[in-house]
Amino acid sequence: MLKNKFLKEGLREHASAIYQTTVEELMTWQGFIRDVWPLLILLLAALGFVILLAKPAPPKHVTMASGKGGSYHVLAQKYVEFFRKNGVTLELFPTHGAQENLARLKDRQDPVIAAFVQGGIAKPGDTSGILSLGSIDYEPVWFFYRSGDAIENDKDIHRILKMRIAIGPVGSGTHTQAMHILELNGIAPTSILLTMPNPDAAQALQRGEIDAVFMVDGIESADVQTLLKDPKIRLANFRRAAAYTRLSPFIEKLEVPMGGFDLARNFPSKDTQLIATTTNLLIDDRMHPAIQMLFLLAAQDINGKESYFARRGEFPSFKDPVVPESKVAVRFRQKGPPFLMDYLPFWLAEFIDRMFLLLVPFFVVAYPIVKAMPEYRLKPAKARINKVYSELKFFEQELLQSYDSARHDEYILRLNAMESDALGMKLPKILASNYYYYSLRKDIDFVRSRLSRENPYGAKANNQGE
Repeated sequence: MLKNKFLKEGLREHASAIYQTTVEELMTWQGFIRDVWPLLILLLAALGFVILLAKPAPPKHVTMASGKGGSYHVLAQKYVEFFRKNGVTLELFPTHGAQENLARLKDRQDPVIAAFVQGGIAKPGDTSGILSLGSIDYEPVWFFYRSGDAIENDKDIHRILKMRIAIGPVGSGTHTQAMHILELNGIAPTSILLTMPNPDAAQALQRGEIDAVFMVDGIESADVQTLLKDPKIRLANFRRAAAYTRLSPFIEKLEVPMGGFDLARNFPSKDTQLIATTTNLLIDDRMHPAIQMLFLLAAQDINGKESYFARRGEFPSFKDPVVPESKVAVRFRQKGPPFLMDYLPFWLAEFIDRMFLLLVPFFVVAYPIVKAMPEYRLKPAKARINKVYSELKFFEQELLQSYDSARHDEYILRLNAMESDALGMKLPKILASNYYYYSLRKDIDFVRSRLSRENPYGAKANNQGE
């Protein structure tokens, strides 16, 4: 029982101590706010201005043109999953290919704000409102043809002109690139250039219904793999690949070593050069910086791995100069993702990273304000103390100059009033315990004690009644 009694008393003491401490802290903060509220308002106004300069929180729903059933759609599905893991919904809009993707991006009323677009589709001076987050993959230009005499693609122009060549449907990336290559070689369009989709063209080539097919797609494409594995189909060697890269900045040169696709049948039978365009990730220039960062992180995670033609970490990169590069992409390429990405959700880490540059001028303003707060808080209190000190000083001078013993009680009342003012002051703790404050009270007591002496200020006897 005694033990329980002591335990209860101990708990009461701790509870009382916690309560008193909490009340004192609240009162301290209340006094602090009361004393420095103008500086706090100025500080909050500066912070509000900085936040206003920064963009708001990123959206949770993003739209993207993806293609329909092709390699773009397969790739876009990987981006959807990456976005989902980061708490953002990526909605895909099926399209007929790169041309439509670009057209939708250029339309400021269209909901699509991101798309995969083949290099060479966008033309210089026709990219208003569009930015590039960079290239994310190679898209080789494959020229497959039926077995026969080897074709070096542009070596025998007359033989190519007589071929039945599938060049992809109008509006597709394959069609655009095929027409560009033919144009570079001085070959005019003819009626035997067939606008067939890649799957149909691949089957027609295998059946012998056409002689050759242009195909612009990734090496993982089912159509490309089908033709690479068919021993009756041959692959053209772009011997002048370096010339294409000079004439068209968006074209890249790729190399395939002898047997690089199939060692068992030694295919290709010699070192082969290919030309390729790139898959570019283009965006509406109004896209939130955090969403741009998320796309770049997705590209790094999904497309940054080593592949048949790409080195690890080669993508994302800036290979097509036609579309201006986003500032977010430039910073990402130079410095990588914000280091906070490893510890915080992407949107928060990106926000802090963006805010850093804005907070620098904020701290330049905030530092002197915060530094001034303690002194600013003490100044009004010191002014009140100095006011009483001033009264005491003038009062004592008055006594020295014209002390009248008959007014002794009046003098005491005036001193009591000064002391009452001093005791009634609401001062910060740091000043209430300061010598400066207690010195005032000590000096008031000194004057009062002196008044209690006989003839304290050398007053003459009052002879008015004699």
